[in-house]
Amino acid sequence: MMGNVLHIFVAPSRGAPMEPRNSVTAIADTGLAGDRYAISANRRGADYQLTLVEIENIEAFARSVSRPFTPDKPRRNVVTQGVALNDLCGKQFRVGEVVLEGIELCEPCSLFAQRAGREVLRHFLHRGGLRTRIVEGGEIRVGDAVEQVV
Repeated sequence: MMGNVLHIFVAPSRGAPMEPRNSVTAIADTGLAGDRYAISANRRGADYQLTLVEIENIEAFARSVSRPFTPDKPRRNVVTQGVALNDLCGKQFRVGEVVLEGIELCEPCSLFAQRAGREVLRHFLHRGGLRTRIVEGGEIRVGDAVEQVV
């Protein structure tokens, strides 16, 4: 096992609060049930279906700015622990029942900076998570393993 899922979030529309889930259905080549990116018109690209971020980077940012920064603030769908997501870019990996393909790194944007402070632009550069395509759908649950497909 490379790591595991700590949190799952969906947002029904852009800017809507991130809603925590204990589990979520990932739909192949579409997105997460109930999430804004399941609607293709909301994606910047066809493959931007699910996003992940590491809790270690979230916690490091909170320490660096000496203020609370909760796991939902980066607005990623899945928060992981114990896995270097950058290493999965261009590779297939499994999260619970679901097979994902790492498409590109999620770099911090101006909207993220507006919500969380300009410091995020520097801190989350190359540490903002991973955009993925859902290759094989299924359920993702809090606690699920994250492991590379060999």
